[in-house]
Amino acid sequence: MIKLENITFVITTFQSSGTIFNCLDSLPKKTNKIIIENSQDQNLKIALEHKYENLKCYLMPENFGYGKANNFGINKTKTDYIFILNPDTVFSPNFLANFLEKLKSENFSIAAPVEENDKKDYLFKKNEIADVKHVKGFAMLLNKKEMFKTFFDENIFLYLEEIDLCRNIKKYNGRIILVNVKIKHEGGNSHGNRADFEMEKSRNWHWMWSKFYYKKKHYGYLIGILSTFPNFFSSIIKYLFYSFTKNTKKKYIYKMRFSGLLSSYLLKKSAYRPNINKIK
Repeated sequence: MIKLENITFVITTFQSSGTIFNCLDSLPKKTNKIIIENSQDQNLKIALEHKYENLKCYLMPENFGYGKANNFGINKTKTDYIFILNPDTVFSPNFLANFLEKLKSENFSIAAPVEENDKKDYLFKKNEIADVKHVKGFAMLLNKKEMFKTFFDENIFLYLEEIDLCRNIKKYNGRIILVNVKIKHEGGNSHGNRADFEMEKSRNWHWMWSKFYYKKKHYGYLIGILSTFPNFFSSIIKYLFYSFTKNTKKKYIYKMRFSGLLSSYLLKKSAYRPNINKIK
């Protein structure tokens, strides 16, 4: 049985003051917790470290994105197990005990629960554990001894980083499992307000950049181009259409998609960052 004292929770935050307290309130009080704060919120750091036991909040000098920030947190851990969480995730009272109970006889690299609204029952049949190719990144328990010193690709700022991680673990014959225990995840509210336009622009830019980067990394440049060119062409057409119809919001969304893909095609770094001063 995995002991609580051998688990460290690693949570990356960005404009997450509206969700992180509910998340932390649901975690066992005595477990180790590391917060990587990407929006340089000094007041949040003070509030978190004052309120919670065994918690350390690190302010990043800039917005590191999800993967690099998680790697920073992972490198600060001293336990054998690391629980990667999004700040808009909440544990029910019996969740962690049930989750760890089902893992007591399992050897794994990454284990993840089932999102509350996901219909994954078909995967389990009569078992409580399902071997899978990858899991969602909002809640993942990493077994450090079975990670083969492989963590997040820091070139990816946002999106597909957990899919990439699982794929890399599989190359070493690591085991990725889904556990038949449900967990509450709001989705889309972990880093800033989902309705905020500045965050929406960022999501669209990075989704396109990461999509090509992932394809190129694992299948080659040509396959990356062929698989994403329909997105590239569509973004140009829709940008022009919404420019003529004067729908400014839609115009900028498709401009961001085009820009993200073009930057990725040109092998530029994932450089776009949301303007923190414009985020509500």
